[in-house]
Amino acid sequence: MSGLISELQWRGLIHSIMPGTEEQLEKEMTTGYCGFDPTADSLHVGSLVPIVLLMHMQRHGHKPIALVGGATGMIGDPTGKSSERNLLDEETLDKFIKGIHNQLERFLDFDESKPNAAVMVNNYDWMKDFSFIDFARNVGKHITVNYMMAKDSVKTRLSSESAVGMSFTEFTYQLIQGYDFLHLYKEMGAKLQFGGSDQWGNITTGTELIRRIAQGEGFAFTCPLTTKSDGTKFGKSEGGENVWLDKNRTSPYKFYQFWLNQSDDDSEKYIKIYTFLGQNEIEKLIEIHKEEPHLRQLQKKLAEEITILVHGKEELENAIKASEVLFGKSTAEDLKSLNAETFMAVFEGVPQATISKSELDSGLNIVDALTDKTNFLSSKSEARRDLKANAISLNKDKVSEDYNLSKKDLISDTYILLQKGKKNYFILIVE
Repeated sequence: MSGLISELQWRGLIHSIMPGTEEQLEKEMTTGYCGFDPTADSLHVGSLVPIVLLMHMQRHGHKPIALVGGATGMIGDPTGKSSERNLLDEETLDKFIKGIHNQLERFLDFDESKPNAAVMVNNYDWMKDFSFIDFARNVGKHITVNYMMAKDSVKTRLSSESAVGMSFTEFTYQLIQGYDFLHLYKEMGAKLQFGGSDQWGNITTGTELIRRIAQGEGFAFTCPLTTKSDGTKFGKSEGGENVWLDKNRTSPYKFYQFWLNQSDDDSEKYIKIYTFLGQNEIEKLIEIHKEEPHLRQLQKKLAEEITILVHGKEELENAIKASEVLFGKSTAEDLKSLNAETFMAVFEGVPQATISKSELDSGLNIVDALTDKTNFLSSKSEARRDLKANAISLNKDKVSEDYNLSKKDLISDTYILLQKGKKNYFILIVE
């Protein structure tokens, strides 16, 4: 059991640690938690580090709690932000929390028969009936304003020239997060809280409340905030969009490509953080990669491991097939083996036209398909010229002027891919 802290240290996942934390984790099975903000009905790759930390906890014999901040989500955490977050209503929060719950179940073992079964909690459940007077009397009086003002997250907001100040609502955030730790300590025996390095102030407020109100001892550690080697924010696609864990928001193909496109330096760091490969295997991989960096074996292994973790092996295989379709030497059969979601993810943004399935019953000539039905090519004479020059492909196979499209050409019973040259695509949607 345990060895958790030494494991996290070699993986680069420890930033600050409270004295006695490692000793506590080596002494007994410890209940520990971290929080997730319900700002959408899906988590994104920015949430993968806390998920991985919870998984490491459970794998090392400890009991993980995932706290979803239903109450704190109604307020907004000032940490690392220059302006106040939009407040969410109860119905929206409930939808977001359910989505997050469903996702976390993929990563953690919630089997109640096991002593270290994971638990999910929502701080709204214990905060909703807490009156302001009770909170001020029972919690607020134990922490001074001087103590709260000394926190970096508060000082940064108040000293920033561009900031508009901080509302009382946000100022109280650290007290509410601190109370969560106290509540979980008293009700569920939680002795440990962890999170990103920007959360250190909020987390230590919790240990202070445990000491002052419960005369107990809480422990804590934080991990570094994940950044890219070029200094840009990690977790966004090249287009600046969040990379989500929900495949309906970010397809497994795009998710796989996101990790495949990481730089060499970042991949060396990320393979330690986001996978469960052992130290020897990772060091060997890095060594092999440095000998032949053009093969991008490190990126491939990183992308494979994380795609399996988040989406499963079948979706990884689809993503690899899709990558070969777009970038490798693939056949019509490879293309037809893609499911509809993967196909549309690969060819996102490609021009489209729709026809009815009945038009394929007697065969639709390729010249008509390229012109009248799609306007992919401007004229029939251009279409015939390109067909004679062997420049036109249908589902990756070259076709001639006398070719007729039929239902056997359909991908996922819906799509036909037209192509001129190497990079000029058009999708025919058949409904």
